[in-house]
Amino acid sequence: MGKTYEGGVPLAEVVRSGFVEGVHRGSVVVLDAAGAPVSGAGDVASPIFPRSSNKPMQAIGMLRAGLPLTDPADVALASASHAGEEFHVERVTALLRGAGLTEEALHCPPDLPVGEAAREAVLRAGGGPTRTLMNCSGKHTAMLLTCLAAGWPLDGYWRPEHPLQQRLTAAIEEFTGEKAAAVGVDGCGAPVLAVSLTGLARAFLRLVSAEPGTVERTVADAMRAYPELVGGTQADDTRLMRGVPGLLAKVGAEGVIAAAVPGVGAVALKIDDGAGRPRMPVLVSALRRLGVEAPVLTEYAEIPLLGGGLPVGAVRPVW
Repeated sequence: MGKTYEGGVPLAEVVRSGFVEGVHRGSVVVLDAAGAPVSGAGDVASPIFPRSSNKPMQAIGMLRAGLPLTDPADVALASASHAGEEFHVERVTALLRGAGLTEEALHCPPDLPVGEAAREAVLRAGGGPTRTLMNCSGKHTAMLLTCLAAGWPLDGYWRPEHPLQQRLTAAIEEFTGEKAAAVGVDGCGAPVLAVSLTGLARAFLRLVSAEPGTVERTVADAMRAYPELVGGTQADDTRLMRGVPGLLAKVGAEGVIAAAVPGVGAVALKIDDGAGRPRMPVLVSALRRLGVEAPVLTEYAEIPLLGGGLPVGAVRPVW
C-alpha cells in the first residue's frame, strides 16, 4: 500500500467572545509561477481525494475524447458543482434534450440543490429531488455526450473500467504529474482519483499557464468567463473568479479548494475535518503569500460568528 495522508496542522481557529472554542487542522501548499513550493503546512505530498476540484481535468479529458461542446458556457457547466439554480438546470436539460436523452440517463442520484436559496425555491414550489438538480449533473451530462460522440456505450459510463473513465484518469494523471494512488466513488457515483495537494496545485497552474487554443486553456477560459455556471450566484469559487482577475478556482467536498493565477502561482488545500467554513480564510492567507490582493479576499479573510444575531467572533487563519 502506498503512503497515506498523515493529517494536517492547525490552519484556522474559531474564536467566540475572545475565547478559542475550536481549531481546524489541515494541509496547504503554495506554488510560485514556475511550480516551485514557496510555502505550505501539513502533509502536501500524500494522496487525498480532491473530489470536485478534479473536475477541470475531467473536462479536459472529455474534450480530448470528442465532447462536442463549442459554447464556453457549456464547457464551464461540464466542470461545475452547480448550485441547482434555475439557469443551471435549464442548461443541463437543454444539453440532454439536444442529444435525445432524458435525465434518467444520468447516473448521478436525485438530489435537492446544494445552494440554499435554490433549495428553498424548489421546496416552496412543491418540488423534490431530481437528477438534474444534483450539483454534478453538468459533468454527468458531459460524460454522456462524450460517450455518444466517441461511440462508447452509455451503460456503465461511470465505472472505472469504462473507456471514458480511462481517458479521464489519464488526463488527471497527466496534469497533476502523478499516478492516481487510489480510485474511489465520489458522491455523484463517478470515480474520484487520489492525488496530492501539490499535484492538484500543479494541475491548476498548468491550466492557467497553457497557451491559447489548447484544450486546457479552453477549460480554464470557459470557467473564468462563466463562473456562475461553475458554482452559483453565491458560491465561493464563483465569487473568487469574479473578484480576482485571471484567477481559476474550484472547490471540492471535504474541505478542498484549488486556485491559480497566471504568472503568479497556485494554491491547494484540504481541511481535515471536511468543514467548508475555514476553507476560504485559509485560502486568502495562502493567496496573500503570493501577493494576490482584491476586495473579495478581504471579505473572506475571516468568517464572522454570530451570537444573538450580532457578531461576536470569527473563524480566522492561524497559518
